[in-house]
Amino acid sequence: MRFLKGTLGCLLLAFAGWACALTPEQALRIADGESDDRITALNEAVASGDAALKPFIEALLADEVKTAGGKVFVVKGEAVLDAASGTATKLPDDAQDVVNNNRMSQALGAALAAFNLSSSERAVRAKAIADMKDSVDEGLAGILDKAAAAETDPALKAQLELLKAAALISSPDKASRIAAATLLAGSGDPATGSLLMSKLADESDGDVKIAIQRSLDTIQSRLAWGERLGVLFTGASLGSILMLVALGLAVTYGLMGVINMAHGELLMIGAYATYVVQNLFRAYLPGAFDWYVIAAIPVSFLAAALVGAAMERSVIRFLYGRPLETLLATWGISLILMQAVRTLFGAQNVAVENPAWLSGGVQVLPNLTLPFNRIAILVFAALVLGGMALLIARTRLGLFVRGVTQNRRMAACVGVNTARVDTYAFALGSGIAGLAGCALSQIGNVGPDLGQGYIVDSFMVVVLGGVGQLAGTVVAGLGLGIVNKLLEGWQGAVLAKIMVLGLIVIFIQKKPSGLFALKGREA
Repeated sequence: MRFLKGTLGCLLLAFAGWACALTPEQALRIADGESDDRITALNEAVASGDAALKPFIEALLADEVKTAGGKVFVVKGEAVLDAASGTATKLPDDAQDVVNNNRMSQALGAALAAFNLSSSERAVRAKAIADMKDSVDEGLAGILDKAAAAETDPALKAQLELLKAAALISSPDKASRIAAATLLAGSGDPATGSLLMSKLADESDGDVKIAIQRSLDTIQSRLAWGERLGVLFTGASLGSILMLVALGLAVTYGLMGVINMAHGELLMIGAYATYVVQNLFRAYLPGAFDWYVIAAIPVSFLAAALVGAAMERSVIRFLYGRPLETLLATWGISLILMQAVRTLFGAQNVAVENPAWLSGGVQVLPNLTLPFNRIAILVFAALVLGGMALLIARTRLGLFVRGVTQNRRMAACVGVNTARVDTYAFALGSGIAGLAGCALSQIGNVGPDLGQGYIVDSFMVVVLGGVGQLAGTVVAGLGLGIVNKLLEGWQGAVLAKIMVLGLIVIFIQKKPSGLFALKGREA
């Protein structure tokens, strides 16, 4: 009768996803004892390929397993099951929770993933391989070997072979360790390099150490290219941001000669305009939230342009030709704008959320992922630059701006309203700063001090590139971004800034007109 009840309980639990092929000794060895012994018992059970182990592993990961009196129990809500027989039972009063440390949890996760290696769906098998990478153990070599033999996808088969080699690198057999080290040389995963470094430190056999070192050198050489490309991309991304910030300054300072110390605050206004648009979409158009950035682009431009036009009409138009007074006046305006933002939005940073299509990134190499938001900023900066160049070179407003810049009196004599052109040009430069703020909001928090971190760098870009030269702004912005990131990797962020500033000072001493000097009548 007791046997019949146990069998019936197993049959009922089998329909609920629980199987009863686990022996009491196996369950106790996996649930209780030192981590090394538990992992050994777990791998032995997994190597048998018995799917009955899977529900028990899931229960261990869910902290649903307890031990008492040499027995193991699984507690699912109000139900208490004997882990070995699967029959309903009563939980002893002295039952203790099974505690899994990080190492044990990783081993359980890898064991659970091992059961998915035989799935009929490629995506499930690929995820199982990825889940096993960080915690593969020699005890899983057998199941990995079987999975590799049955795998039909060439890419997954190659990954399984590397995974098996990572498991055998700890084998007691010298030949197996050498073969595994040699095979791992074909990996481009940083985790494989870390694994080989740890094994190299623990290895005592000279021949095995040579094989591991040779493979480690190969992997590090391959990963070095990813690091170099990552530095170049980060530098180009920073350069595009500097270029975007400096484009507006190239108009207000480069073309109009106004030292606008409030340019950073115009950038901040564009970022806060993006924040406001985001909140409006979240409140009134939640279904279209992913497209709020598209609406924020013209809003950030108009918000900063209107503030810039108000600045020019109220203060700056009285100070043309007086650089010191302009500098002091715009610095005062920058303080007013920062305090106004603190009053409206608070002194703390506000978070601007990336839409779904700007989240994540594209993995080019195992150690190189290009974020979508930074790729979008590169594209956005190129589009703004193209639009700015067309506006200055091909439109009536651009013609008036160039005419007033080159010879204000002659432009006035032929009927150009120079005061109106000044306002339009200053609003244009301010609006471009607002666009830069919109872009910056996608890669960091927005706060009242946002613009302070870019005002000095943007002035350096304009001066280095050549006053009034858009081409110089592009070259100087991208160049400074890349050089800054290269120097950061060598000397750190602080020393890199000092070195960049020193290089710019030396360059300006030798060539005061910048990279692209004005020529002919423009000069």
